[in-house]
Formats: sequence, C-alpha cells, structure tokens
Amino acid sequence: MLTVLRSSWALLLGMLLLMLGNGMQGTLLGIRGGIEGFTTSQMSYVMAAYFLGFLFGSQMTPNMIRRVGHVRVFAALASMISAVLVLYAVAPHWMAWAALRVVIGFSFSGVYITAESWLNNASSNENRGQALSLYMMMQMTGIIAAQGFLNLGDPSGYILFVIPSILVSISFTPILLSVTQAPAFETTKPLSFIRLYRASPLGCVGMFLLGGVFSAQFGMSAVWGTQVGLSVREISIFVAAIYIGGLVLQYPIGWASDRLGRRMLVLGLSALGAAATLTAAIFDLGFPALLVIAALMGGVSNPLYSLLVAYTNDYLDRSDMASASAGLIFINGLGAITGPLITGKMMDWMGPNGFFLFMGLLFGALALYGGWRITRRSTLQAGQTGSFAKLTPGASAIAVEAAIEASSDGTAVAEADKQGG
Repeated sequence: MLTVLRSSWALLLGMLLLMLGNGMQGTLLGIRGGIEGFTTSQMSYVMAAYFLGFLFGSQMTPNMIRRVGHVRVFAALASMISAVLVLYAVAPHWMAWAALRVVIGFSFSGVYITAESWLNNASSNENRGQALSLYMMMQMTGIIAAQGFLNLGDPSGYILFVIPSILVSISFTPILLSVTQAPAFETTKPLSFIRLYRASPLGCVGMFLLGGVFSAQFGMSAVWGTQVGLSVREISIFVAAIYIGGLVLQYPIGWASDRLGRRMLVLGLSALGAAATLTAAIFDLGFPALLVIAALMGGVSNPLYSLLVAYTNDYLDRSDMASASAGLIFINGLGAITGPLITGKMMDWMGPNGFFLFMGLLFGALALYGGWRITRRSTLQAGQTGSFAKLTPGASAIAVEAAIEASSDGTAVAEADKQGG
C-alpha cells in the first residue's frame, strides 16, 4: 500500500479533488435549477446531456491521446471542466446548461481514461489491485465529501460554482507536475454486440438497465429533493447516503459473489432494490427512512455493476475480456442517456415519486430477467468462475480491464458454456 502511495499519490490526490468538483456540480445544478424555475423535463435534458457527452468522450478520447499525447489531453480537458463549472452560474438557462453538460461529460470521460491509463502504467502486477482500490476509494470519497461542500454557500449565488472550479484547477497541478512518465496508449476494439450478447444476455440487458438507474441517481436525486422541499443540507445528506451505501456494501457482496452463484445474487439484489425504491414511491416516508432507501439504492446498484461485469467474463475467453469491458461500458452509457429523460417524464406525470418508481421498475425488470435466465442456462459452480473485481460505474474500459487482470488469474472459465445462449 505504501508503495502505491509513493508512486501514485499525485494522481490519487488529483482524482480526489476532481471528484469533489464533479460531485458538487451534479447536485448543485439540481438545486439551482429549482431556484431558477426550470421544469422537471428541462432538468432531465440537462442531466441526460452529461451522459451523452460522457459516451462521446469514451469513444473519441483515445484518438485524441494518440494524436497529441496524455499530458496535453489531460490539461485541455481539465481546463475545460474548470471553465464550464463557472459558466453554469454565468448562463443560468436550461439549454445553455444542457450544452455545457455535454462538454463537461465529454471532458470528465477523457480525464478518467487518461488518469486510469497513467495509474495502470505506474502499477505492477503485484500492486495493481491495491492501486485500483485506492483510486476507486478516492473517487467515492470525493463524491461523498463534495456533498458537504454544498453547505458552504448560497446555491442561488456564485460561490458554490467557483469552489468546484478552483478544486478542479488545483487537481491537475500535482498530476502534471509529477515525474511519472506518461504511458504508451493502446485501445481495444470492442467485442461485437452480437457476440457479447450471445456470451451473456444477462450482462448486456443488465448493464443497459443499470445505466438508467445510475443516471437517475446521479442526475435526478437533487431535482427530486428540490421538488419535495428538502433543504440543501438534507439533499446533500441524501445524495451522500447513496454513495456511502455503494462504498460499504461493495466488499461483502464481492465476498459473496466469489462463493455463491452470481445470477442468484443479481436476482436477489435487484429484487431488494425494487422493494426499497417501490416502497419509497408508494409510501410517504420520513427523512431517516429515505436515507435508508438511498443507502440501499447505492448499495445495490454499485455491486450489481461489478457483478454483471464478472458474470459476463465468466463466459468469455481471457483474450476477449478487455473487448467485452469496452462493449459493456458502451451499453451502460446508452442506458444512462435515457435514465434522466424517462425519470423526468415520470415525475411530470405522477409527481416527485416518479423518481423512485422509475428505478423500481428497472430493478424489477432486472430481477425478472435474471430469474428467467436461470431457467435458460445452467449455473456455474463457484470454482468455475473468475474473481469479483470491485468497480465503479464511471470507470473506463482501461480501469475495468486492469481490475479484472488484478483480481483473476484467468483460469476459472467454464469451457462448456462459453458459447451458451
């Protein structure tokens, strides 16, 4: 662990500061949008725009890096993020925000790809797992801590937009001044979607549905909180609870995944997520109960992401795993674009509880599909599966591939079922 910190402290510190900025902007826009009088539908377009930009960034950044190098791409995109965070307050119009969200989503996607390739290059086979764990802990810690920063100023003013801009500007200073050499960059062509679906229908369908869940959580939580009349403090605590749940439950569920059937865990966790969110949609709950629901939402969805990646890889040759990770991330991104849009329509139709109903329906659909898939393919035994790699939904294909490499020796693959339907 100390070796990892010595070699990668600048990158880890920079990522922590970046996530403070990213964690603030999503929640802050939801609150400020309510102050500006934007409708739920308008805010849903604003929130969906981030994921559209993120998807574009994941496809275009590799070519940018090959053309001009890591350092220039990282510096340019981080500078763009810093500028956009200030421009939100300068141009408080939902269409301007939507355009800016495309830009900032694109930029964050590129920054993640650049940073994760740096981290992967700086790590050895022996400490890569520890490095990725620290990196993901910095990401989650940054987002959680960012919610506290929302209480440092008035969301109707400028200061809360200036703070994340400053944090992002500071974040790339230690990274760009680090002596760590920029790595050679290689990309992997995604596995064809037909081959990927044939290898794991549950992995593909599940990643699409989870994309909608994640984007609703990340993009529409503050919009929902504003609609129901929560204070800035209560909204920040609610959003933080989602990520705390994801951070805490990732490890016990990962432990269970390597010892129990993955599909039964997918089914069980999805059913739990559906029960929790539908309860919130149907009943008028107090704030403490809503915090429990938030923690369950995050605690279910984050491990489900890692479970579906691990489950898909159980049916692939080692040589196809990197290609599959890129394809799964793309599918997840497509689902993420639709999440805020549908959530916004449902909130217009039935009020704020449409936020929870949308996620409940997606969790329920995943549970039903997972149950049906159990009847279509025999379950692998624990000894036939690879190891569970702890991942976050924002991780690039580089981080996913490195996490799989670090957590598995690649020998546990079910030969008889690799091409099963």
